[in-house]
Amino acid sequence: MTPLLAMSDIAKHFAGIPALRGASLEIAPGEVHALIGQNGAGKSTLIKILTGLYRRDGGEISFAGQPSHLASPREAQQAGIATIYQELNLVPLRSVSENVVMGQEPRMLGFMINWPEAHRRTREILARFGIDIDVTAPLGSFSTAIQQLVAIARAVSMDAKLVIMDEPTSSLDSSEVEILFGVVRELKSSGVSVLYVSHFLDELFQICDRVTIMRDGQTVGSRDIPGTTKLDLIAAMLGRNADEIAAEGLTELSGGNANFEEVVLRVEGTATGPRLSDFSMTLHRGEIVGLGGLLGSGRTEAARSLFGVDQLTNGRMTLKGAVFRPSDPSAAIRAGIGFLTEDRKEEGIVPHMSVRENLTLALLPALRKNGQVDREAERKLVADFIRKLGIKTAHMDQPIRELSGGNQQKVLLARWLATKPDILILDEPTRGVDVGAKREIQSIIRTFVDEGHAVILISSEFEELVEGANRIVVMHEGRAVSELTNPGITENALVRALAHHEEAGR
Repeated sequence: MTPLLAMSDIAKHFAGIPALRGASLEIAPGEVHALIGQNGAGKSTLIKILTGLYRRDGGEISFAGQPSHLASPREAQQAGIATIYQELNLVPLRSVSENVVMGQEPRMLGFMINWPEAHRRTREILARFGIDIDVTAPLGSFSTAIQQLVAIARAVSMDAKLVIMDEPTSSLDSSEVEILFGVVRELKSSGVSVLYVSHFLDELFQICDRVTIMRDGQTVGSRDIPGTTKLDLIAAMLGRNADEIAAEGLTELSGGNANFEEVVLRVEGTATGPRLSDFSMTLHRGEIVGLGGLLGSGRTEAARSLFGVDQLTNGRMTLKGAVFRPSDPSAAIRAGIGFLTEDRKEEGIVPHMSVRENLTLALLPALRKNGQVDREAERKLVADFIRKLGIKTAHMDQPIRELSGGNQQKVLLARWLATKPDILILDEPTRGVDVGAKREIQSIIRTFVDEGHAVILISSEFEELVEGANRIVVMHEGRAVSELTNPGITENALVRALAHHEEAGR
């Protein structure tokens, strides 16, 4: 069968430094093909060459049986290639319909936009996803998950031959992921190919036919998904032996079954509103407590209440034996709590500021000397953290936006470690980073806990919670509904607990 897409021996250099060297990718018609690799492996560069954002320095591309020399994303779209980026390129202040039909608006009298027809088309497309919303409302008034599905709907509406999905499930809960998978299967059955880029390796085995693995700007292999294991993929991405990785475990957390005595935080029946109505937990020194639950269960709201972002309307907290009711995040920081938020792009990094400025942002009051920031002390501290955490950056004054996702996340971790906290609240600390960076971040967390501190870990990856947490507090509809303790912490036990309360809530 003639492939829909064939990229061979692709090369790309930036300032003389090779980003791609001999990369290849081949996708068959109607195939769901995964593209994986660590941050910096070359995935994004390869996709940007395919979609006309970058010009290749060498190699050949053919699409739909013809040599391809796409010079812009618009040309790629006209050729039948639709791309859904991880950072959604939509217009939040415009309506859902405007976002879906943008650039292909139905007309009447040759020039006027036919809005009733645009709304009808949009509703029809969204119905394929099981979504029934007001398509005349601003897109920004809906959740990130709905916006993600609208972006996919827009791509589907273009009658593309190839749809590229970059981390499409990063903001979706399990039910929305199933809707997405249904759409992918529908695309496949209608002969449309999908290039699926994801750090969630488990998803590949549910939805993909083949996988291409990249490392250091090169394609290191392609294989059929059937007959391949998650361990095989991790080993190929890291360039390591699968048996060695198996012996080490798939994460670097290893919660274990230690006995804990000193309670550092006690939370009793706290509430901040309808999304957090009854939350209780205890946290001991040297312990990792996981918060398990589906999207919307109240995990993030619980974290925000602990950090003083949302104020309590009910309940009680004690920190190291004293009543604790932070009026704002600065009070929580002074009390020894750090909070790594879920959304790195929107709530974490300041993209136009440097690595140095981002790292010391929470520590500026402590760095002041005679009313000014002590630059010498600041640079020494930043250099120490870059070395200790293995942050890959050209220099500390490099804009943080130029770093890979994993290195940005390590800068944010360093920001909170620099405040010398007793407790770290980590909301999805390894989301959107590659398997290598994930293990490095987990190792940093493990070291922090081993030094006698405590962690509250929120993660949608059950494997991370099961291997990392000493206890898991299960949340549902804003309430802490059950608790799993070792040795009873297993993926099956967590799934059963979540499923039980989902069913009970119906």
